[in-house]
Amino acid sequence: MKKVKIYVTLKESILDPQGSAVQGSLSKIGYEEVADLRIGKYLELTIGDTARDIDTIVKEMCEKVLTNTVIENYRYEVEEA
Repeated sequence: MKKVKIYVTLKESILDPQGSAVQGSLSKIGYEEVADLRIGKYLELTIGDTARDIDTIVKEMCEKVLTNTVIENYRYEVEEA
């Protein structure tokens, strides 16, 4: 069994209104030091034993279902479950 941690973020060229709103809120409550804030997604999967290459499986899932590769980047880590 493998545990896969997937981190999804908006590409730098894509505006992040949610991140801007949170940054504004932080500034209003005294955290003016925060110069930029972007919001992303974190996904955690457990994949059972398979003969297929785990990297291939994860990349396929990310590019077909879990992310929008037009506006998002992703990276992942695989570890023993």
